[in-house]
This record gives sequence, structure tokens and C-alpha cells, in this order.
Amino acid sequence: MTIKLKEQISYNDFSSHRPFANILSCSISSLEPGRVQHRDMDMANFDNKSGVGGRIKRYAQVTTTMSGLAARLAGERYLGVDIDRSKHAAQLREALGGLKGPLMKVAQILSTIPDALPPEYADELAALQADAPPMGWLFVKRRMAAALGAGWQEKYAEFDRQAISAASLGQVHKATSHDGQALAVKLQYPDMASAIDADLRQLKLVFQLYERFDKAISTADIHQELSDRLREELDYGREAANLNLYRLMLAEEKSVNIPEVLPDLSARQLLTMTWLEGQKLMDWLASDPSQEQRNQVAMNMFRAWYVPFYYYGVIHGDPHLGNYSIDKDLNINLLDFGSIRIFRPGFVAGVIDLYKALRDKDNGLARRAYERWGFDGLDDEAIEVLNIWAGFIYAPLLADEVRPIQQMRSGSEGRELAAKVHEELKRIGGIRPPREFVLMDRAAVGLGSVFLHLKAEVNWHRLFHDLIDDFSVEELAKRQGDVCKAAGIAL
Repeated sequence: MTIKLKEQISYNDFSSHRPFANILSCSISSLEPGRVQHRDMDMANFDNKSGVGGRIKRYAQVTTTMSGLAARLAGERYLGVDIDRSKHAAQLREALGGLKGPLMKVAQILSTIPDALPPEYADELAALQADAPPMGWLFVKRRMAAALGAGWQEKYAEFDRQAISAASLGQVHKATSHDGQALAVKLQYPDMASAIDADLRQLKLVFQLYERFDKAISTADIHQELSDRLREELDYGREAANLNLYRLMLAEEKSVNIPEVLPDLSARQLLTMTWLEGQKLMDWLASDPSQEQRNQVAMNMFRAWYVPFYYYGVIHGDPHLGNYSIDKDLNINLLDFGSIRIFRPGFVAGVIDLYKALRDKDNGLARRAYERWGFDGLDDEAIEVLNIWAGFIYAPLLADEVRPIQQMRSGSEGRELAAKVHEELKRIGGIRPPREFVLMDRAAVGLGSVFLHLKAEVNWHRLFHDLIDDFSVEELAKRQGDVCKAAGIAL
């Protein structure tokens, strides 16, 4: 059953005002509520997905789903077969939602990446949710024993049998320590490495097919970025280090709360953290907060994401509605640190340089900014095309005034502009965006959705300048090196 929720917003809801990572988007949607699909999943199936047999079974499932997409797109393009893309996209979403696992996460990410898939498919995949049915208790006990040993239950004073949330790669249980501390226990589903390998192989085939008939965007780096980041998410030891990294970076930010890892109750596929009490965004909004309160939450969210980026070159790549909450003092409880991206200091400098280039109408500086990001071989025509979109994206930062995150005459304005840029890129032969854009884009799209939900009206220009006015590449590089070393993360 498909349920349309008026109070739910998807990543594509903000796509008419994405950050510059989406300069290439032709899948811009208007501000329409997303659709949520809930499907049953036999989690016991995962228990059999081990070794060669598990891989074969997973490949068979994924191949059936993805080959259908490939065949239909190929038939449409090369054989003149007329297909109902919207209908087929909806069917594809249902199939992927049933599979869950990493392919569902990939699909969610793809819905925010410019032109990785045709717009009909991007829109449908955006509706995939991270609320998969959880593993049963017998299954949980086996997984916990594998991580902590046969006497694992004695390590907790209490452990809730029912998961409080279940996502694409794992689920979370609430527990209590022997000293009375409330805990969040994140448990990974089994054989996710094999599942990711299968899913990414099929995804590569779809990318290759799509590029045959739409060459505005090269997806090679996008696939590599997705592959690397998804494999990182499987290592909960790395996530624990990411969490410690954020505790260090945001130690002075009193408006942001970060959980604390309990190493003795954690393993490579198990992460136990302190529990942070708070309300989900939609629940908090249902209490009818004042405009001042909405603005305060928006400013706190802005600093939670962008202090790490502009001071340390780090971004939390998944502002999913389930990955943060709001405490009673309007502070942000930041959760889930599996999707973290560390950027080259020069990349951050490029973001600031492009802002200055647009402000001062300096195309030479714009060229240097794009080159700092990793663009190669851009001529003057390509820069002019990219600047069209960049001017739209940077608009809230350029205007020194209190305003909503976007000011458009109609919901279609962003879509129309993006479509124009897309066609221009095809005309000039296409471009290859740097891989760093994938998570940067995903993060900013998610934040944009939050700001739209909040109906926040703040001075984005001043928030931005508070972070960048004393920016130095050298100082960022030193801060980044020091904090990563302290957190145990190799650069």
C-alpha cells in the first residue's frame, strides 16, 4: 500500500534549491510531499546469505530487478519501444524496497545525485525509506552473541527485544547499562559485504547503460564514491572513530549533542552508544513551535553540519530525518556517523572561492574554484553554464538579509533552470563532476529539506560569514590533521 503523507518531505523536495553539487540535475522536482512505501521482509533470509550460496542468491534477486530497468531503458532508446516510465519506476521502487539492504541505501542516495538516473526513476527512488522491518529476537540473540560472546545479555542491565528503528544496513535497540545509563545499541545485518558487492555490480551496469544515451554527466566517479562510502559504513569500528571525531570537532558547540561510544560493548558490526533523549523533527513541528524557535533550530542545524565542514573539511553525509533529534532546549542530537566524508582542504577553499567569484563577477576566480574541486578541461563556455546554476544555488548566501532558504516565484522555477543547465551541458559535450560532490550534495539536499520544513527565516549570509571570514587553507589542514589523529582516523 502506498501512503501519501502531507507532513513528510523527501530529499527531492529540496531539489529545486540544492547546493552546487546538483548543478547538473534534470530530475528537479517541485515541492510535493514524498511517498512512503512499507513492505514486509523475511529477515531470516539474511541468515542463509553466507558464502558462495548467499552471493548467488543475492545476485539473482538484484539482477532480476536491475536487468528489468536496463532492458526497458534499452528498448525505449534503441528499439523505439514506448514504455510508461512513471509506472515502471514505481514498480522498480517496490522491488527495491522489498530487497532492502544496501541497494535500498544506494537508491536513496541516487535520488539526490544529478542525472545518475532518468528523472522518473530518481523521483521514485527518493521515496524509499530506511524503515525496514527489523530482525526477530532469536536472530538478534545470535548476532549479539557473535559480537560479544555467549554471556552478552549479562553485559547490559536491560536490553529491549524490539528494535526502536531498522534501516537499510542494520537496526537499533534501546538498552540500559548497569549504572543506569540509557544506551542505543546498533546491530548490523549479516553478510552485508556480499550484498553490497552484488548491488554495486548491478548499479554499475545501469550507470553504463544510461550514459549511452545521455552524456551530460559522467557517472564513473559517482559509482566509485558510492562504493567506497558504502563499504566504510559496514565498519562500525570506523563509525566509532567518526563519532569521536565529531565529539572533538563540536566540543565548543553547546547547541549540538554527540553520543559517547562504549568500546567494551562494541565490535566491528556492533556499536553501543549513550542514548540521547529528543524529539524527531516532525513530532517537534506538530507541537506548533514559534517562528523564533523554528529559526533557532535551523541555526543550530546549520552549525552542526557546517562548523565541521568549514573548520575541519568534514561533512555528515546523511541528514536523514532519523539521524538527528531535537532536545528540550532546541539543541540538535546528532546521530548515525556511518556516512562521513573528509575533504581535501582545497575543496573547501573552492566552495568559498566560488562564492567570492559570484559575488564579484570574477570568472577567473570561478575557474580556479572549479579546478580546486577537481574539474578538468573546462573552457569558458562550460564555466558560463556552470555559473548559471551556481548563481541560483548561492543566492541565499549572497543576500545579506533575513529570508527563507529559497525565494521562488513558482515551484517549477528550480526545475526549469536545472533542465536548461542540463541541456546546455549536453550541448557542450558533458562534464565529469568530482566524486566529492556525491555526499556533499546528499548532505545539503537533506539540510535544505529541514530548513523548508522549519519554514526558517534567518540571515544565511551572516551564518555563512561567521564560519568563513577568517578561513585559511593552511589552518584548516592543520586542524584537520590534528583532530583526525586524535580520533584515530588516517587521512
